[in-house]
Amino acid sequence: MPVVLDTLKVVTICMPESYVEGVDKLINAGMYPNRSEVIRIAIRDLLVDELWGTKTKSGGLPLVAQLEQAAIENGSQSSQVSPTS
Repeated sequence: MPVVLDTLKVVTICMPESYVEGVDKLINAGMYPNRSEVIRIAIRDLLVDELWGTKTKSGGLPLVAQLEQAAIENGSQSSQVSPTS
């Protein structure tokens, strides 16, 4: 069963320089591939906590890794995903 993503929409945000520096440190440490991925995960986890409540967090696992893991668990051979930054 293929994993289906919602259509990605570009959203421009303003945030304190210290947040940007922190995000960049996570990327430089190899924890995330780019700023968009960090922000997507942070927002998703916020929605889980504040709105959806019944779903479980990923533990910060990057979306690409989650999709690959889901594809492996579902026995799919095609696990390549190319999210837009």
